[in-house]
Amino acid sequence: MHTLSRSFGLGCKLFDEMPEKNVVTWNTMITGYSKSGNVDKARGVFDRMPLRAVSSWSAMIAAYMNDGDYDRGLALFREMMRNEGLKPDQVTVGSVLSGCAHLGSVGLLIGKSVHVVTVKNGWELNVDIGTILVDMYAKCGFLNYAIMVFELMKERNVMAWTALICGSAQHGFGKEALCLFEMMQKNGVRPNEMTFTGILSACAHTGLVEDGRKHFKMIEEYGLEPRIQHYGCMVDLFGKAGLLEEAYEVIRTMRFEPNVVIWGSFLAACKEHKKFDMAERVIEQVLRMVKPENDGGVFTLICDLYVLNEKWDDAERVRKLMLNKNVRKARGSSFTKVGL
Repeated sequence: MHTLSRSFGLGCKLFDEMPEKNVVTWNTMITGYSKSGNVDKARGVFDRMPLRAVSSWSAMIAAYMNDGDYDRGLALFREMMRNEGLKPDQVTVGSVLSGCAHLGSVGLLIGKSVHVVTVKNGWELNVDIGTILVDMYAKCGFLNYAIMVFELMKERNVMAWTALICGSAQHGFGKEALCLFEMMQKNGVRPNEMTFTGILSACAHTGLVEDGRKHFKMIEEYGLEPRIQHYGCMVDLFGKAGLLEEAYEVIRTMRFEPNVVIWGSFLAACKEHKKFDMAERVIEQVLRMVKPENDGGVFTLICDLYVLNEKWDDAERVRKLMLNKNVRKARGSSFTKVGL
């Protein structure tokens, strides 16, 4: 990163000294600032441009999207279309659609409009645009649209298959996700780590314990290393099935330090299946590692476990700890994640 920053610093100096600058050099500066993590400076370059091409707007929109600032990215896209009267190209469309996938119903409306643009322009549904559309429709709750786009794609790589597998898992279609995985293999496409996250999540959502075990072993069979999200899916799978000893064994033997998502999943399963003895093995360890400003849900869960098992003194101790550290539970928080 430091090498990149130094190189870009030299590029900035060279840019400033250039007597004449064309669109390509301006765009290069926008992309350079974006990649170095300074989106505001990228916007400063964009605003100073004497003439902006579609590629300039695309570069700035992509800068916002890559930074996770989807609202500003889409606002800039609307400005490009309405005020400048420019037609987006496929690069612009790809950036915009990637942002729409993160914005729920609003993103879906914009995403549908952008999809219409691609159809009207007669653009081929290539693997990049197709995969982004599959991901967007699945994340926005329109799995049927995701399947329709997937079936229209002439070429499908591992990312396209994974987008549909993860979308199916997200909506509780575990068996369908497994069928897609088998089809992908038959088509000669090798799964990656994210594919297995989707598959294991599908198994956890639908209680397919044996399938989960089989596919977890398959990760290494494909020459991949299980990541923390794969272990988290297995803890979730075993926990929901009431196999708390197996869930605990996964945590105890995993090659990573368990994070708050994994501990939260395990404790939630202990509460669901009334296995306080299992929870008691780890509570103190969890309390030592959680960060109050981010992990209020875990404190609340531990407090509930103590209350349900009439451990009043311990429950009061955790409550006081929550008050002293100003712990707040985030609304709608969850201990299971597909993306991870």
